[in-house]
Amino acid sequence: MSELADLPPLERLLAIMARLRDPDAGCDWDLAQDFGTIAPYTIEEAYEVADAIARSDMIDLRDELGDLLFQVVFHARMAEEAGHFSFADVAAAISDKMLARHPHVFADAGGAMTEARWEDLKETERAAKGVTSALDGVALSLPALMRAQKLQKRAARTGFDWPDPRGSELKIAEEIDELKAATSEADRFEEAGDLLFAVVNFVRAHGISAEDALRAANAKFERRFRGMEHLAGEDFPKLSLEAQEELWQRAKKGEQVT
Repeated sequence: MSELADLPPLERLLAIMARLRDPDAGCDWDLAQDFGTIAPYTIEEAYEVADAIARSDMIDLRDELGDLLFQVVFHARMAEEAGHFSFADVAAAISDKMLARHPHVFADAGGAMTEARWEDLKETERAAKGVTSALDGVALSLPALMRAQKLQKRAARTGFDWPDPRGSELKIAEEIDELKAATSEADRFEEAGDLLFAVVNFVRAHGISAEDALRAANAKFERRFRGMEHLAGEDFPKLSLEAQEELWQRAKKGEQVT
């Protein structure tokens, strides 16, 4: 352990990961993992980083960023063992990418970085990789709302988009009618997806992140529902819907006062 304690922090972390994956002296659990089994933990840690940020908890953010960094180190170690790439290659690749994406900072290209310029740079990168569709590279593992919005933004860059929010608003009404008219479970499932996709498009047309907006709405609902439970105590489930609605309004007004 002493030889690990004396290493610089990043080298220490890489050495710890190598020890955990050592075939003879490593951890059985770590040795049994592969990219597929670790991926859910990577996603979970990214969300925990976002949660710490939302709570403005800097101590927790430090710890969660460490957990996320460990995920990167874990994947890189498995890749190195298989002869694909190392952690150093990961760091080099992202460094090269950031230099290429910020010519106005590192290459005296001038001008400011705008969203359009950023997307143009990424489009050039995708073309260099030989992509065949404007939708290539939108990860399947993204949360559904986020992926829907990214797919729509990519499509919009080709001109496939409503000229104004009115088009997506009418589409929502159309999808609501189609969902109500659906007669089978399969049709209802499909129409529900179409409705949600249309809502994301309408929200995007107003410059709002659907994922962030729904996350905030979830938090608001949870906060107010807990407020209702607090006001009613153990009797809350026994109350009528009208009484519960009255408590909801009280909880809502209590937020506005504070």
